[in-house]
Amino acid sequence: MPTFSCKIGTSDGRVVERQFEAVSSSMLREQLEEQGFYVFRIRRRVLSGLAGSGGGRWTSRRFLSFNQEFLVLLKAGLPILQIFDTLIERQEPGAMLDVLRSIREEVKGGSSLSDAMGKFPRFFPYLYVASIRAGERTGDLPVTLARYIEYQKRLEAIKARVRNATFYPMLLTIAVVAVVLFLMLYVVPSFSQIYADAKVELPFLTRVLITVANGMVGALPLLIAGVVLAAVLVRSALLTEKGAFLFDRFKLKVPFFGALLTEYALLSFCRTLGTILLSGVPIVQALQMARGTLNNRVLESAIVAAIRRVEEGMGLSESFERCGFFPNIALRMIGVGEKGGSLPDMLADVADYYETEVERRLDRLTTMIEPVMMASMGLLIGGIVVAMYFPIFQLAGTVGG
Repeated sequence: MPTFSCKIGTSDGRVVERQFEAVSSSMLREQLEEQGFYVFRIRRRVLSGLAGSGGGRWTSRRFLSFNQEFLVLLKAGLPILQIFDTLIERQEPGAMLDVLRSIREEVKGGSSLSDAMGKFPRFFPYLYVASIRAGERTGDLPVTLARYIEYQKRLEAIKARVRNATFYPMLLTIAVVAVVLFLMLYVVPSFSQIYADAKVELPFLTRVLITVANGMVGALPLLIAGVVLAAVLVRSALLTEKGAFLFDRFKLKVPFFGALLTEYALLSFCRTLGTILLSGVPIVQALQMARGTLNNRVLESAIVAAIRRVEEGMGLSESFERCGFFPNIALRMIGVGEKGGSLPDMLADVADYYETEVERRLDRLTTMIEPVMMASMGLLIGGIVVAMYFPIFQLAGTVGG
């Protein structure tokens, strides 16, 4: 998610500058105002460094490892300061070590653990801090942390599955583009020069291919400039709220992939919402926290409308039904959870259902796209090679006759 630099006023009259990750500036402003801050300025950062308390970050794997060590020490019954002494000893030098030391000093000075971690949003996500705060309130921090670890493991597993399913097609696409560019910009012009010197009558397909290749070579500087300009314009458009919203809407309308993105977003949303509710967070606040996991402005705007309806007293399942993208089976399960007082468990079941659907679609994607891409690559590259060698075959036949 993009990073924003914010100038905010606190409830005790201080003005501070901090960095936060959020899907959009409007959503971040709303979240900060809900937490009691006065927002003076929000600016999106193009490049994120390690500056200040909000700088830097760590990988999902390191974050999971940190939480697992933290949980083991909590279950051992060690005091919180001693736990941080142990974690600091095991931490490698770097920004994270400074953060852990700062948190220890904050806790030693009387701050709660959640408040201390909340000062470093690039290291500790808002959902994680909220889970820690809920565990502090209920007195079952190990249980809350274990639940968050399980949540993180499930999301990381599905993310890894998505990455693995898309890696091979992307690699094939890059390879095809590279080979075709090499043939069209180097090989075909070389053959065209040979045929020009030999004064050979060329077939129609070969003439077309040579014309296209020569055009690409002649227009190469313009093509490169056009690609760079298009990339800059697209990036500039995506940095605006309207442009990003239109792009998110386009993604949802792409055949096959739109349904996959929707199911993946709702999987993350339902699992996050269930985890937050299990931590004892009220439903409206939980919805506000969970909507950021959708990572799609169109879906988020629908969820914002659903949150307003819940605030007005409407049931959760009915509110979700009006969003238009929840399947009937999910709505029925959420409705049963509402009536039976088991909403977090039902949300977990909905997330499991979506996870199964996402895995099924990914299996179909990998099964379908790999042979299609291999066949397309073979036909494209083979067609170029045959078109260039066909005059040689004709010439050999003429000489042989």
